[in-house]
Amino acid sequence: MKDNFDLIAELREDQGKGASRRLRHKGKVPAIIYGAGRPPRSLMFDQNKVLKKLENESFYSSILNIKVGEKSQAAIIKDLQRHPSKHMIMHMDFQRIVDDIEIKMNVPLHFLGEDIAPGVKLDGGSVSHLMNDVEITCLPKDLPEYLEVDVSELKLDAMLYLSDIKLPSGVEILGLVPGEESDQGIVSIHVIKEIPIEEDIIEGAEVPVGEEGEAEDNQSAEEGSSEESKDG
Repeated sequence: MKDNFDLIAELREDQGKGASRRLRHKGKVPAIIYGAGRPPRSLMFDQNKVLKKLENESFYSSILNIKVGEKSQAAIIKDLQRHPSKHMIMHMDFQRIVDDIEIKMNVPLHFLGEDIAPGVKLDGGSVSHLMNDVEITCLPKDLPEYLEVDVSELKLDAMLYLSDIKLPSGVEILGLVPGEESDQGIVSIHVIKEIPIEEDIIEGAEVPVGEEGEAEDNQSAEEGSSEESKDG
């Protein structure tokens, strides 16, 4: 069952970096909403409430309900900028949606049956996720929260591809053409081999005499030559 996400927003009139910086100091997240043939509108959200919503993975791939006063607008999140070091959202972009227009969205991949896959259980291999999400296109009503990938029959040194994902009705992987370069690998099982690290310096090996000393001597000679030039 899909989660319902309501976000309470306020309109904002001030524009520019300075205005956004002041909003963040007040615990607000500056944002913009656009699309559906209507002009963009600048919004702001409560920082703590947004951070709480973001703890749920489904938030990123769900239809969101943006509320401004008495009005509501269905939207999806298109971009989210985080602070590089603080637990803070810097800016958010939302796209309005309408029921009869397809949307493009990245949805996460959920891998099932990894522990019972023959390549793991019988041959001691390790599962490698080559992708964690995939871009799809669909109508808003068909948007899945995630796509499942069954790994339970994957053997050692085998791989599953984008074309192996079982898609719900009405959902397509953007740009996928089976058998071509766009049909990329998404998960594989291999035995991870340890590569011995060769030490550059062997214990007990003698350092060639004169190398470091020659460098220092050359530097001293150059300095001495320079001083002689000055004296001359």
